[in-house]
Amino acid sequence: MKHQQINRPIRVLVAKVGLDGHDRGAKVIAMALRDAGMEVIYTGLRQTPEMVVNAALQEDVDAIGISILSGAHMTVLPKVFQLMKAKQMDDVLLTGGGIIPEEDMKELQSMGIGRLFAPGAPTSEIAEYIMQWVQKNRSF
Repeated sequence: MKHQQINRPIRVLVAKVGLDGHDRGAKVIAMALRDAGMEVIYTGLRQTPEMVVNAALQEDVDAIGISILSGAHMTVLPKVFQLMKAKQMDDVLLTGGGIIPEEDMKELQSMGIGRLFAPGAPTSEIAEYIMQWVQKNRSF
């Protein structure tokens, strides 16, 4: 599929799943994505995977970004991904970042989850990744 011109802002849902109460990074990413011209929905703290996927469906997002620092990434990200597949959200990007060991990032990506970012990743790199993925994979 060739790149398509986007006729509306890219919509991204940024979420914190589970008991992880640290949301500074998620808020920084949300602001950076807004500054890059995206429409961002931030769900706040202590969301369940079901809440995230339902919100993403309701908001008709192009991408879901999960911020995770709690160490539960190998449970949370596959669960969100599984729920997305069950709801036929095959053309929605699941990406994220936080404290995730490199080998776990590789395993999650081999499942079909999008690129994951470590702390300190340039926000411009994250925004560019989302924009390129959406242009390549979403129909407008």
